[in-house]
Amino acid sequence: MYEIVRYEGGVYKNNIFKEWIEDIGGFVIQEHVMQLDVYMTLAIPQSELERIKEEAKKYKGKIIETPLAGTEIAVVAPSLSRHHLPHTACDIAEYLRRFGAKSNMIGLARGVGKDIAQLREKEKRLIEEHDLAVYVMGNFSSCIKDKIHLFDVDIPVVVTGGPKELDIPYPYVGDLGRRSHRLRHGEEIRALRRMVDKITELINKKRKELSYDPPVVPPVVVKDELEKQVEEVLEILSPMPIVTQLDGLRVKLDYDKYHKKIEEVKVKNYILKEIATIRRSEMKNYILIKIKPKSEVEFERERK
Repeated sequence: MYEIVRYEGGVYKNNIFKEWIEDIGGFVIQEHVMQLDVYMTLAIPQSELERIKEEAKKYKGKIIETPLAGTEIAVVAPSLSRHHLPHTACDIAEYLRRFGAKSNMIGLARGVGKDIAQLREKEKRLIEEHDLAVYVMGNFSSCIKDKIHLFDVDIPVVVTGGPKELDIPYPYVGDLGRRSHRLRHGEEIRALRRMVDKITELINKKRKELSYDPPVVPPVVVKDELEKQVEEVLEILSPMPIVTQLDGLRVKLDYDKYHKKIEEVKVKNYILKEIATIRRSEMKNYILIKIKPKSEVEFERERK
């Protein structure tokens, strides 16, 4: 298993440090160089965590543990209008990124109105492509309760809103309702921290469930092979051409043009299509890869 952490340091001997990471079996998932500062997201073997902390000090850097790294989280608002989307949803999405998550903001087409709010089937499929969904709701208890059917998706869900407490069958974090300002006051920052704690708890629970029958190949290993074998990945202008999830990846290439090439990528002793489900994403026709559990792959090999 791999631990995903963030490295912050200078450009001093940075290439030597990256070679050392590869020598211990790790990967550089993402790298940003800003003038004389370097920010990297790293996947390293769990047994090497303490060792890399000591090694980073030699290069004037530090290792920051990121509990949500390697996850993709949907931040869902009832609509894209200024009535629902600004400030709170933006601040929540940005705050999740500080802890390593890749957050995507989603505004529902028919999430407005207590009596008429609906979740379209396509929106449901899009949300379920993520590891977890955070629903950013308003200030009124009755409004949130009347829209509870919007939260019925097959992934873990955390609901945020204005009331301090709310009796709903989903994890709820209060003090995060609509605001006319950015979330920068003390009680608002504490509410954001409670939200991250709740999300971390659910993600760790999902990680534990996956550990009983993990993906046959870790997503970071598949990502590394895609970058080596599919040259078009290097031409993607997005800051994260490949997004890792707990049990898969999202590749930001057009499905119709590149899915056959992705299917034939060699990963260890496998062809990718043998160990993963590769399908069209609901997001911009990207390629969604879900890696099969180890037991399923072994069973299919024995049957053949």
